[in-house]
Amino acid sequence: MTASPAPPVTAGRVPALTAATRISLSLIAGGAVANIYYNQPLLGLLEQDLGHAAAVLVPTATLAGYGLGILGLVPIGDKYPRRGLIVGQLVALALVLVVAALAPDVTVLVGASFVIGVLSTAAQQAVPFAAELAPDASRGRMVGQVMTGLLLGILLARTASGFVGAGFGWRAVFWAAAGLSLLLALMAALTLPHTPSARHLGYGALMRSVLELVRTHPALLRAALSQALLFAAFNAFWTSLALLVQGPPFGLDPAGAGLFGLVGAAGALVAPLAGRFADSRSPRPVVVGGALLTIAAFAVFGLFGGTSLVALVVGVLLIDIGINAALIANQTRVYALAAGARGRINTVFFTLIFVGGAVGASVGTRTFAAAGWPALCLVGGLFATAALVVTLLERR
Repeated sequence: MTASPAPPVTAGRVPALTAATRISLSLIAGGAVANIYYNQPLLGLLEQDLGHAAAVLVPTATLAGYGLGILGLVPIGDKYPRRGLIVGQLVALALVLVVAALAPDVTVLVGASFVIGVLSTAAQQAVPFAAELAPDASRGRMVGQVMTGLLLGILLARTASGFVGAGFGWRAVFWAAAGLSLLLALMAALTLPHTPSARHLGYGALMRSVLELVRTHPALLRAALSQALLFAAFNAFWTSLALLVQGPPFGLDPAGAGLFGLVGAAGALVAPLAGRFADSRSPRPVVVGGALLTIAAFAVFGLFGGTSLVALVVGVLLIDIGINAALIANQTRVYALAAGARGRINTVFFTLIFVGGAVGASVGTRTFAAAGWPALCLVGGLFATAALVVTLLERR
């Protein structure tokens, strides 16, 4: 792709969200977030090479770093131009990925993985950047398109990493990721527009204002809570699916279980449609519809999913479409609350979502181990129902 550098923008003016910028932000979002998922198909190889501790600590450190990056780095997008932040994070990310590729022992790899997680939050700079540049009337659709890139990055990261790791070893995955990060940094420098600094707050005041946003915008907390409950349902399912399909009557190996992730492409591709509907009508019915689809998915899982692969595929389609449609609609809602605070809004929103996901994963695995698949489906359905109630109780 050939692109000329974007022209500078006069102070106080926000440039238009062009097609080239939108494509760049989509690729950056997907390419950056992929780094926190590359290690998951490699855990067996890491265990063979560096010991059992690597398989336990590397994914944990990466996700912990990503959570810290959301809290500590994403808010500064409201203070400094996001173009520079994205380029800087991607270049630094490439360097740390090289360290991971060369890691001589588990200690170095775990430390590098933590920093990889922190810097991969460039993805969370890209999404509010799109919301900042998009016109009010089409913000949901534009955010949905960038989120499609992010969701496809999550989907394809595991598949690509698995193939590269199987053919060339786990170090090759980190080398390839480092090269990709440098290419994305170059693309960002060439195609993303210059925007003026928005705020003169110090870092401490900026972080304190995150709590102020929660206090003054209750709609932000409600949207984040409903999405966190849906994400809890989502993670409860996905953390138990591999255990289900590897046992009787399915007997699939880990590669076969991983193919269910490809079904999730439908959920990623529905994101722009959900955003378009949220723009033209209202985000609220999209969130309600997403919660209902998620409830329906767990009904299918509970009634037929324990014995039928077809039912599992249908349920995966329903849950991915429902979760992602609600996500885009809730993002559209919260990005409209405060134009100059979208980075900090993103911090609150995704921090609560990650908390919900962690709770869902823990409750889901424990429930499946203790009471089996039907109980897991009941728990997932209850999480989704709670999300629906939160949305319905909100005043229009």
